[in-house]
Amino acid sequence: MKNVCLIIFLLLLISCSEKNSIDEMALQQSLDSLTMAPPEIDQESVSSVLQQIPSPLEISMLLKQSGARYNSAVLNRPDNISRYNTNYQKALNLGIYGADLGYANLFGENIEGIRYLSAIKSLANDLNIGQFFNVSTISRLATNSNNLDSLLLVTTQNFNSINQHLQNQNRANQSVLLLVGGWIEAMTIICEVSSQNLNNRELIDRVGEQKIVLEQLVLLLSFYKSDPNVAALFQDFGQLKAIFDSVRITFTYVESSVEVINGVAVIKDNSTSTIIITEKDVLNIKDKINSIRTKIIN
Repeated sequence: MKNVCLIIFLLLLISCSEKNSIDEMALQQSLDSLTMAPPEIDQESVSSVLQQIPSPLEISMLLKQSGARYNSAVLNRPDNISRYNTNYQKALNLGIYGADLGYANLFGENIEGIRYLSAIKSLANDLNIGQFFNVSTISRLATNSNNLDSLLLVTTQNFNSINQHLQNQNRANQSVLLLVGGWIEAMTIICEVSSQNLNNRELIDRVGEQKIVLEQLVLLLSFYKSDPNVAALFQDFGQLKAIFDSVRITFTYVESSVEVINGVAVIKDNSTSTIIITEKDVLNIKDKINSIRTKIIN
């Protein structure tokens, strides 16, 4: 279907690579070197955070496996776009609508997806980043599932271009807000389904592992809290981080091994992680996520 290409923005904003780790020390050092001038976040550091966020395809698969049905009530209504008048509101909700767009299309809700695409185009144009969406290229790649790797590559390159463009214009804060908006909406969807399927360990663990991502987002937001809007958001994220403190993640290192697959030597990561999170933790996280999101979309 032609409308499959509508997943572009969600793929752009919430692509995932669980195996990629964030070098927090390098990120901290780069941020510590900032002067009193408007801070710029290193593009590679932001991209590293981006890669830790759940992908739409992964979320969709988990939701379908859990037996969950499409629920439009959990999404931000496209007609709410008239409420967003500041660049702060537009950047956050552009991220949110991107997540909603992908969710709708991955469940085959193409008509609703078109409504989200219209809202996304409007916000992107208002933020002067609409030129980074090559719809014809994305449409060509998205019509063939064999092109998924190429599609992910193109969307990643598009995000990097947007990020660099915003930084060059001293608007790196908007890049972070796009990221935050997409993460908040992804978490909203995951928490909603997880709270109704507390016996699904895979979904519950997916909520818990976001503790690592949240720590990086709090760090990024801290350098823009001179803006009153960001300061309020930073405070809310700090409270969410306090709730996540009860979640424990332990890593067990096992030396990597080499496997030969189709004549090609591939390094296999044998290390594992264990996430300790209770049902109460999930419900508390869900409540705070919903509280933060309500402030953003209203």
